[in-house]
Amino acid sequence: MNRHAHLGALLALLLAVSLLPTVAGAAPSGNACLTRNLNQTNKLLACVNADDVLVHMEAWQAIADANGGTRASGTPGYDASADYVADLLEAAGYTVERQVFDFSLFTENSSSLVADGTPIETQAFAFSGSGTVLGGNVIPVDLDLGLGNASTSGCEPADFVGLDWSGPDDIALIQRGACFFSDKALNAQAAGAEAVIIFNQGNTADPGRQDIIGGTLGEGVVGVLTIPVLDTSYSDGLVVLGATTVDLSADTTIVTSTTENVIGDLPGVNPDNVVMAGAHLDSVAAGPGINDNGSGSGALLAIALALGNNTKYTPQNTLRFAWWGAEESGLIGSEQYVFNPDFGLTQEEYDALALYLNFDMVGSPNFIYGVYDADESTFPAPVFIPPGSAELEDLFEAFYSANNIPYEDSEFSGRSDYQAFIDVGIPASGLFTGAEGVKTEEQQAIWGGTAGDQYDPCYHLACDTIDNPSTEALDVNVDAIAYAIFNLAASTEAINGVPGTSLPGRGPDDVVLDGPQGTFLSGGGSHIDHGQASE
Repeated sequence: MNRHAHLGALLALLLAVSLLPTVAGAAPSGNACLTRNLNQTNKLLACVNADDVLVHMEAWQAIADANGGTRASGTPGYDASADYVADLLEAAGYTVERQVFDFSLFTENSSSLVADGTPIETQAFAFSGSGTVLGGNVIPVDLDLGLGNASTSGCEPADFVGLDWSGPDDIALIQRGACFFSDKALNAQAAGAEAVIIFNQGNTADPGRQDIIGGTLGEGVVGVLTIPVLDTSYSDGLVVLGATTVDLSADTTIVTSTTENVIGDLPGVNPDNVVMAGAHLDSVAAGPGINDNGSGSGALLAIALALGNNTKYTPQNTLRFAWWGAEESGLIGSEQYVFNPDFGLTQEEYDALALYLNFDMVGSPNFIYGVYDADESTFPAPVFIPPGSAELEDLFEAFYSANNIPYEDSEFSGRSDYQAFIDVGIPASGLFTGAEGVKTEEQQAIWGGTAGDQYDPCYHLACDTIDNPSTEALDVNVDAIAYAIFNLAASTEAINGVPGTSLPGRGPDDVVLDGPQGTFLSGGGSHIDHGQASE
């Protein structure tokens, strides 16, 4: 069946189960929202809620159910998800661009790690090569063990000098920290290692630096790196370090596939000042990805339709919404949008782009409310923070403060689709409710939920279904996102100096910020396996 025939059958299925909204039905808050004069923020917020988001999440669940349980880029489930978004945007009057691009699709078929006969939990880094080493000779590379370490293990070719890599089964044991995983792996291969194990850095204050990493080497190693690269936790890395014999294997497949970004523009009075917001649309291969990232994608779509379907609303600034492909393969869709020579940003488009807002996991079941910490009040950022980003952070914090909702800082790390934008100096911000990290007792006292459990226990698993996300978090964050977008649609003067229009009523500048109430979350609004970061 060709793609168009497949789409027709799928849309018929969705209509049959009443999951595909019509233009009017896309706003469950009521048909009055279609003609409401959206001249105040609270009028928009009354027209978007968790039910609007769930309509789209349920549709993506149905799409996944009809396509092998996944919506990963390069699969029919993703193609149908992109069609779903594009069709609704076009019906709401958006100018839609579909940016098709090739990318490398990585699959881990199997992996294993055994130290002195004891199996060790492991997995292959995304874009690892295949191979088997039996009775391997483990060679530690410039390790820095213990609490508070500042590991730079394997970041420089000099780290491998003076070590004997002449054997046929040498395994480089490398610690996380300071540079890209790909740098560490390529340096090891160049030195003569037959395999690499990268174990976590080890920091009791941050579970993300203790457990199995779940990392990616990035698409850039394809065709260059040929040896297997496995990862494991800090504690298991110490087991490997003390082992006499180590066996490992990785069976991986890398194929070229095709996917797309969906971009929708709602023209404003000022076409030369563009407010942009985005969320990745793809899931991992293991599941339907309804929180990661149906939550961010659904919230954006609900807001875009509420604005586009309204017959009386024209923004002052042009609005641009993006649904990214291949984020789970290494932030590829957003990088393509910025840098692809065939359709990437022109100088004119770059000059017009005032800012970028990113929404990746905004409905985690064991949630906190995190805002990217652009002012570095809690977390020193490992990336450049463009001017204007701190003012965007304040905008989200104004929403939470005005509504007496506690929030906290989330490290401005660049580990989601805002990375490409900050790389070229575009101000950025976003929200995050947590992924594989573990909720603390302090966070439980503030937001409820369960201390000691992951923010999302179904992160990157098949159980990330429609039953996974928190309706409470969705209800709060769709309003937080709508609040920011609507205010920026009126004026970005605080961000880039471009005058706009003022909205009546109490604005963000009238709010006294009363947080962050918690400062316990690291990770930067994304997941540690997105992109290549290992600092």
